[in-house]
Amino acid sequence: MVKYVLDFGSIKNVGTVPVNNIVKERNANGEYKNFADFCERIADESVNKKCVESLIKAGAFDEFEQTRSTLLASFETIIDTIQSGKKKGFQGQVTMFDLGSEEEKEQLNEIKYTYDEKEELPEKELLSLEKEMLGIYISGHPLEKLKEQIQAQTNINTIDLRAIDEQMSSTQDEVEMIMTRQSGKTKYKDGQSIKYAGIITAIKKKYTKNNKIMAFVTIEDLYGTAEIIVFENAYIKSGKSLVEENIVMVDGRLSIREDDTTTIIANEIKDFGEQKQKNFILDITNASEEQKEKLRGAIRFFSGDRNNINVKIKIGEELKDCGQIYLTDDILTEFEEILGKEKTFLGQF
Repeated sequence: MVKYVLDFGSIKNVGTVPVNNIVKERNANGEYKNFADFCERIADESVNKKCVESLIKAGAFDEFEQTRSTLLASFETIIDTIQSGKKKGFQGQVTMFDLGSEEEKEQLNEIKYTYDEKEELPEKELLSLEKEMLGIYISGHPLEKLKEQIQAQTNINTIDLRAIDEQMSSTQDEVEMIMTRQSGKTKYKDGQSIKYAGIITAIKKKYTKNNKIMAFVTIEDLYGTAEIIVFENAYIKSGKSLVEENIVMVDGRLSIREDDTTTIIANEIKDFGEQKQKNFILDITNASEEQKEKLRGAIRFFSGDRNNINVKIKIGEELKDCGQIYLTDDILTEFEEILGKEKTFLGQF
């Protein structure tokens, strides 16, 4: 009945009694042929409408023909029709659906119930329903399609955060082994500026002793979750983006403590879609070979673990990617001395 391996008992509003009855009926009389067949066969088995709705939201009927949105719009009417038919049966009434062969009954079933046909919900809403019902995403992750963009615009993820905590609780020999496993990734330090992106899964608002608002925001990326501390100034700036299931970019700093889990203190949290990628553009349209050679050397020299900007080379109207560097005001001045201020500029797009 399902194309994913689901533990029905873990689905919200679905208890062990309905699950046992669903499985017992399937084992006794075979696989469920379609959604209506399922509803007919479990009508007397303590499987109520709330339970059926939760199964739909979790994707339990995805291998059948109807979309989840269609089933959500239709299941109550179908169940009511079944219950009404059973009442007539108790009263001794016979309908055309009670007559004929099994094959004829199956054909009649196709017109017996009315489905309110709906286009499928957007992927983000489907995943949200799965998370609501199961606590996890089953058929995908909202961040998967943004993976490359997130990697390009951030400098830390939850794997890095776990590695920091592992280092803090390890001996010196173990630290060296951990750093080797990290294959040369940045060695983070307390107070370092970071950019972290993910989807908000929980927000806990609190008021300080001075009656100032703050929040503890849990944000999940593709590898796990991180706790983000948002004090009042950041909370005010970030207010419109602090919504559960919103995909956001966190601009903040690391808080690393020996006796506590590494956290991120936010300066500001924005919708990820609002993030325009900053680029360092070098116009070499009329540059000499000597200038080009100096630029190549400078790009190599200033590229490292702390890269914070993409470099693009402009030739005429064409822009080409040229890696990333760590850019400061002093480093910008060095590039301007090589190429000239009018040929060296920052852009966002």
